[in-house]
Amino acid sequence: MSTPRWLLLLVLLPGLAFAGALKLVKDNHWSREYDNYFRKYTKHYFGPHIDWYWFKAQAIAESGLKPTAKSPAGAKGIMQILPATYEEIKEDNPHFTLINEPRWNIAAGIYYDRKLYRKWKKGLPTEQRLAFALASYNAGYGNVLKAYKRARKEHGEIKAWRQVEYYAPGETRFYVRRIKALMDVE
Repeated sequence: MSTPRWLLLLVLLPGLAFAGALKLVKDNHWSREYDNYFRKYTKHYFGPHIDWYWFKAQAIAESGLKPTAKSPAGAKGIMQILPATYEEIKEDNPHFTLINEPRWNIAAGIYYDRKLYRKWKKGLPTEQRLAFALASYNAGYGNVLKAYKRARKEHGEIKAWRQVEYYAPGETRFYVRRIKALMDVE
């Protein structure tokens, strides 16, 4: 059973309209207030080989850089971290204090990205691992792993996110695309 085209357009049009108004992550539209935290914790958890702007783009996609943001699911802060996830992160980082404090929220988000990034080592090119980590941040590692396995069953060897995104939840596909658009990459 195929989806009617009008229904597909109804779902895609709001995203397409928004995409035209999208500001790039390096645009002056976005605050530079937290840039020092994005730089510091990217370097700390990823080293110098990953551009810290990826995580700022992620924060823009998550909260629009609003430290008081709260999702309907209860995720909090700039990086939209669930309190239970934050408590798990604090077990490894007891010096992190309040989830609502921008410094620790950003640090925790980037730390969690690193944990997810490491899970995607096997068989993927380094430059593709970040897309899988970002997707996992949004949908959960298990859901992205299921999408990966379905794609592999259909297509064989997987070397890029674009091979898997079709099998990922719709919200996650648009989430990764939005971050890439903010970074002005495909």
